[in-house]
Amino acid sequence: MTPTDPTTRRIPVRGLTLNIAESGPADGPLTLLLHGFPETWWAWRHQIGPLAAAGLRVVAPDQRGYGQSSRPEGISAYHLDRLAEDVIGLADALGQDPEHGARFRLVGHDWGGLVAWWVASRYPDRVERVAILNAPHPDVFGAYARRHPSQALRSFYVGLFQLPGLPEALLRAGDCAALRRALTRSSRPGAFSPHDLDLYAAAWRRPGAITAMLNWYRALRLPRDAATGPIRLPTLVLWGEHDTALERGLAAESLRLCTDGAVRYFPAATHWLQHEEPQAVNEALIGFLTAGSA
Repeated sequence: MTPTDPTTRRIPVRGLTLNIAESGPADGPLTLLLHGFPETWWAWRHQIGPLAAAGLRVVAPDQRGYGQSSRPEGISAYHLDRLAEDVIGLADALGQDPEHGARFRLVGHDWGGLVAWWVASRYPDRVERVAILNAPHPDVFGAYARRHPSQALRSFYVGLFQLPGLPEALLRAGDCAALRRALTRSSRPGAFSPHDLDLYAAAWRRPGAITAMLNWYRALRLPRDAATGPIRLPTLVLWGEHDTALERGLAAESLRLCTDGAVRYFPAATHWLQHEEPQAVNEALIGFLTAGSA
């Protein structure tokens, strides 16, 4: 084991228990890595070590409903506001509460990216800078999809996930064969090893896990206030252009809500950018996240 290999533990966060993987110096800038559907903290296996070696205190949680973290019941428990509150609660639990005056850095992919956008929008005083991988700002997706039928077609599965019961049955069948295929068919060859898929399948088989994961999508239909203003903190968007679920235009549309934003496109990468081009992603993240550090 090297000094930057992550260790895992479970910690209480606002009535839940979150499983986290952590690495790096205890006094380094806190950097939270948020995974998306249908992954766990393992989504950041290629990033945790290099970011920790760069001096960052890296923490990657299993978000609520995933992996070894709590799975509260009911769709409303997965409202975007609740998901953002988890991030703030996690930072508080790790000693980054407002009384200490310290802000944290945030990285999110897929659903974790939507949460990161929302945290940056709702809690700008808590976040120093935010990096997003292949995830649109929550306030732009619906309008974009209505203007671009091709995006609406790519998002058909979101409607399927709203059905009760049927999606769970489909995703559980054959030792979660559909979820395994979803990862391998939408990514470049070798992005997910058999070992990776087996680790994820073990998480998907946990009681209530697939329902909790789907409830993230089902909660999209719940009312939500729009962001009150632009995101003024430094923002970096990394986007794999061969994303089968999300169009390239969503990156530019999201940046319209930022006053200090930049985007870097990866022409050969898919939605699973950090798995396919870890070295380039790590270099971009380290350069961005450590900017201005002492």
